[in-house]
Amino acid sequence: MTVTGVEPVSRSRYKVYVDECFAFVLYKGELHSYGIRTGEELDEKAYSEIVGQLLPRRAKLRCMSLLQSRPYTEKRLREKLEEGLYPAACVEEALAYVKSYGYVDDARYARDYIEDQKEKKSRRAIEQDLRSRGIAPEAIEAAFASAERYGGAADEEALARRLLEKKHFSSDGADWKETQKMAAFLYRKGIGADVVRRVLRDADGAFET
Repeated sequence: MTVTGVEPVSRSRYKVYVDECFAFVLYKGELHSYGIRTGEELDEKAYSEIVGQLLPRRAKLRCMSLLQSRPYTEKRLREKLEEGLYPAACVEEALAYVKSYGYVDDARYARDYIEDQKEKKSRRAIEQDLRSRGIAPEAIEAAFASAERYGGAADEEALARRLLEKKHFSSDGADWKETQKMAAFLYRKGIGADVVRRVLRDADGAFET
Protein backbone atom coordinates (compact mmCIF):
# COMPACT_ATOMS: atom_id res chain seq x y z
CA MET A 1 0.00 0.00 0.00
CA THR A 2 1.31 3.41 -1.02
CA VAL A 3 0.40 6.74 0.55
CA THR A 4 -0.59 8.80 -2.47
CA GLY A 5 -1.72 11.97 -0.70
CA VAL A 6 -1.92 13.83 2.60
CA GLU A 7 -4.24 16.86 2.70
CA PRO A 8 -5.01 19.17 5.64
CA VAL A 9 -8.59 19.17 6.93
CA SER A 10 -7.79 21.60 9.74
CA ARG A 11 -4.68 22.83 11.53
CA SER A 12 -4.27 19.46 13.25
CA ARG A 13 -6.15 16.90 11.13
CA TYR A 14 -5.20 15.45 7.75
CA LYS A 15 -6.85 13.32 5.08
CA VAL A 16 -4.75 10.35 4.06
CA TYR A 17 -5.06 8.74 0.63
CA VAL A 18 -3.82 5.21 0.03
CA ASP A 19 -3.45 3.86 -3.51
CA GLU A 20 -5.29 6.92 -4.87
CA CYS A 21 -8.32 6.41 -2.59
CA PHE A 22 -9.31 8.32 0.55
CA ALA A 23 -8.55 6.08 3.52
CA PHE A 24 -8.95 8.00 6.80
CA VAL A 25 -8.23 11.16 8.78
CA LEU A 26 -5.41 11.34 11.32
CA TYR A 27 -3.97 13.96 13.62
CA LYS A 28 -0.61 15.47 12.76
CA GLY A 29 1.21 13.60 15.53
CA GLU A 30 -0.25 10.31 14.32
CA LEU A 31 1.15 10.89 10.84
CA HIS A 32 4.60 11.05 12.40
CA SER A 33 3.95 8.07 14.70
CA TYR A 34 2.99 5.84 11.78
CA GLY A 35 5.56 7.33 9.41
CA ILE A 36 2.92 8.40 6.92
CA ARG A 37 4.33 10.51 4.09
CA THR A 38 3.24 10.95 0.50
CA GLY A 39 4.96 8.53 -1.84
CA GLU A 40 5.99 6.09 0.89
CA GLU A 41 4.69 2.64 1.70
CA LEU A 42 2.26 2.06 4.57
CA ASP A 43 2.75 -1.41 5.98
CA GLU A 44 -0.28 -3.61 6.55
CA LYS A 45 0.27 -3.84 10.29
CA ALA A 46 0.08 -0.05 10.70
CA TYR A 47 -2.95 0.16 8.41
CA SER A 48 -4.75 -2.58 10.33
CA GLU A 49 -4.03 -0.88 13.65
CA ILE A 50 -5.36 2.45 12.37
CA VAL A 51 -8.61 1.15 10.86
CA GLY A 52 -9.13 -1.74 13.28
CA GLN A 53 -8.26 -0.12 16.61
CA LEU A 54 -7.41 3.58 16.57
CA LEU A 55 -10.33 4.92 14.53
CA PRO A 56 -13.07 2.64 15.93
CA ARG A 57 -12.05 3.64 19.46
CA ARG A 58 -12.07 7.31 18.45
CA ALA A 59 -15.49 6.98 16.81
CA LYS A 60 -16.93 5.39 19.97
CA LEU A 61 -15.52 8.18 22.11
CA ARG A 62 -16.95 10.74 19.69
CA CYS A 63 -20.38 9.16 20.04
CA MET A 64 -20.16 9.18 23.82
CA SER A 65 -19.07 12.80 23.84
CA LEU A 66 -22.00 13.84 21.64
CA LEU A 67 -24.49 11.88 23.73
CA GLN A 68 -23.35 13.58 26.92
CA SER A 69 -24.76 16.88 25.65
CA ARG A 70 -28.14 15.66 24.38
CA PRO A 71 -29.98 12.62 22.95
CA TYR A 72 -29.40 11.66 19.32
CA THR A 73 -31.22 9.39 16.93
CA GLU A 74 -29.21 6.78 15.10
CA LYS A 75 -29.49 8.78 11.88
CA ARG A 76 -28.24 12.02 13.42
CA LEU A 77 -25.38 10.26 15.17
CA ARG A 78 -24.38 8.56 11.92
CA GLU A 79 -24.39 11.93 10.17
CA LYS A 80 -22.10 13.38 12.84
CA LEU A 81 -19.60 10.55 12.41
CA GLU A 82 -19.73 10.83 8.63
CA GLU A 83 -19.05 14.55 8.92
CA GLY A 84 -15.94 13.55 10.88
CA LEU A 85 -14.86 11.44 7.88
CA TYR A 86 -14.69 8.18 9.80
CA PRO A 87 -14.54 5.08 7.56
CA ALA A 88 -17.92 3.39 7.10
CA ALA A 89 -16.87 0.29 9.07
CA CYS A 90 -15.84 2.47 12.03
CA VAL A 91 -19.16 4.30 11.91
CA GLU A 92 -21.12 1.06 12.05
CA GLU A 93 -18.96 -0.35 14.84
CA ALA A 94 -19.37 2.79 16.94
CA LEU A 95 -23.14 2.86 16.43
CA ALA A 96 -23.44 -0.81 17.31
CA TYR A 97 -21.46 -0.12 20.47
CA VAL A 98 -23.64 2.72 21.78
CA LYS A 99 -26.83 0.91 20.78
CA SER A 100 -25.73 -2.22 22.64
CA TYR A 101 -25.65 -0.20 25.87
CA GLY A 102 -28.97 1.52 25.16
CA TYR A 103 -27.35 4.91 24.71
CA VAL A 104 -29.12 5.27 21.36
CA ASP A 105 -32.71 4.09 21.18
CA ASP A 106 -34.92 5.61 18.47
CA ALA A 107 -38.13 4.30 20.05
CA ARG A 108 -37.29 5.93 23.38
CA TYR A 109 -36.22 9.11 21.58
CA ALA A 110 -39.62 9.29 19.85
CA ARG A 111 -41.52 8.81 23.11
CA ASP A 112 -39.45 11.44 24.91
CA TYR A 113 -39.78 13.89 22.02
CA ILE A 114 -43.56 13.54 21.99
CA GLU A 115 -43.69 14.11 25.74
CA ASP A 116 -41.51 17.21 25.44
CA GLN A 117 -43.30 18.74 22.46
CA LYS A 118 -46.94 17.79 23.04
CA GLU A 119 -47.79 21.18 24.54
CA LYS A 120 -45.99 23.09 21.77
CA LYS A 121 -46.68 21.34 18.46
CA SER A 122 -49.40 19.39 16.73
CA ARG A 123 -49.14 15.67 16.08
CA ARG A 124 -48.55 16.42 12.41
CA ALA A 125 -45.59 18.69 13.20
CA ILE A 126 -44.13 16.22 15.71
CA GLU A 127 -44.38 13.39 13.18
CA GLN A 128 -42.59 15.51 10.60
CA ASP A 129 -39.83 16.34 13.07
CA LEU A 130 -39.34 12.69 13.98
CA ARG A 131 -39.27 11.58 10.35
CA SER A 132 -36.62 14.18 9.59
CA ARG A 133 -34.55 12.73 12.43
CA GLY A 134 -34.66 9.30 10.85
CA ILE A 135 -37.27 7.66 13.08
CA ALA A 136 -39.08 4.84 11.26
CA PRO A 137 -42.85 5.37 10.70
CA GLU A 138 -43.74 2.29 12.74
CA ALA A 139 -41.67 3.56 15.68
CA ILE A 140 -43.46 6.93 15.48
CA GLU A 141 -46.87 5.26 15.49
CA ALA A 142 -45.89 3.07 18.42
CA ALA A 143 -44.63 6.09 20.35
CA PHE A 144 -47.90 7.96 19.81
CA ALA A 145 -49.89 4.88 20.81
CA SER A 146 -47.88 4.70 24.03
CA ALA A 147 -48.42 8.41 24.68
CA GLU A 148 -52.17 8.08 24.17
CA ARG A 149 -52.28 5.07 26.47
CA TYR A 150 -50.81 7.17 29.26
CA GLY A 151 -52.72 10.34 28.47
CA GLY A 152 -49.83 12.16 26.84
CA ALA A 153 -50.94 12.53 23.21
CA ALA A 154 -51.31 16.01 21.73
CA ASP A 155 -54.90 17.21 21.19
CA GLU A 156 -54.72 19.54 18.19
CA GLU A 157 -57.63 21.81 19.06
CA ALA A 158 -56.65 22.08 22.71
CA LEU A 159 -53.09 22.85 21.60
CA ALA A 160 -54.32 25.58 19.25
CA ARG A 161 -56.30 27.19 22.05
CA ARG A 162 -53.33 27.04 24.41
CA LEU A 163 -51.13 28.68 21.80
CA LEU A 164 -53.68 31.46 21.30
CA GLU A 165 -53.81 32.00 25.04
CA LYS A 166 -50.00 32.15 25.28
CA LYS A 167 -50.02 34.79 22.54
CA HIS A 168 -52.66 36.72 24.52
CA PHE A 169 -54.89 36.70 21.47
CA SER A 170 -58.28 38.22 22.19
CA SER A 171 -61.35 38.76 20.03
CA ASP A 172 -61.70 42.21 21.54
CA GLY A 173 -60.14 44.61 19.11
CA ALA A 174 -58.53 41.94 16.87
CA ASP A 175 -58.87 42.98 13.23
CA TRP A 176 -58.72 40.77 10.15
CA LYS A 177 -54.98 41.33 9.64
CA GLU A 178 -54.14 40.35 13.21
CA THR A 179 -56.32 37.26 12.91
CA GLN A 180 -54.59 36.26 9.66
CA LYS A 181 -51.22 36.67 11.37
CA MET A 182 -52.36 34.40 14.18
CA ALA A 183 -53.65 31.85 11.66
CA ALA A 184 -50.23 31.77 9.98
CA PHE A 185 -48.62 31.20 13.38
CA LEU A 186 -50.88 28.20 14.04
CA TYR A 187 -50.23 26.76 10.56
CA ARG A 188 -46.49 26.89 11.25
CA LYS A 189 -47.08 24.84 14.38
CA GLY A 190 -48.62 22.14 12.20
CA ILE A 191 -52.23 22.83 13.18
CA GLY A 192 -54.64 21.68 10.49
CA ALA A 193 -56.58 24.27 8.48
CA ASP A 194 -59.99 23.07 9.75
CA VAL A 195 -58.90 23.41 13.36
CA VAL A 196 -57.37 26.84 12.74
CA ARG A 197 -60.58 28.09 11.14
CA ARG A 198 -62.67 26.70 13.96
CA VAL A 199 -60.69 28.10 16.89
CA LEU A 200 -60.32 31.52 15.30
CA ARG A 201 -63.96 31.60 14.26
CA ASP A 202 -64.89 30.80 17.85
CA ALA A 203 -62.52 33.52 19.02
CA ASP A 204 -63.71 36.44 16.93
CA GLY A 205 -65.77 35.32 13.94
CA ALA A 206 -63.00 36.17 11.48
CA PHE A 207 -63.47 32.99 9.42
CA GLU A 208 -66.47 31.83 7.49
CA THR A 209 -67.22 28.09 7.25
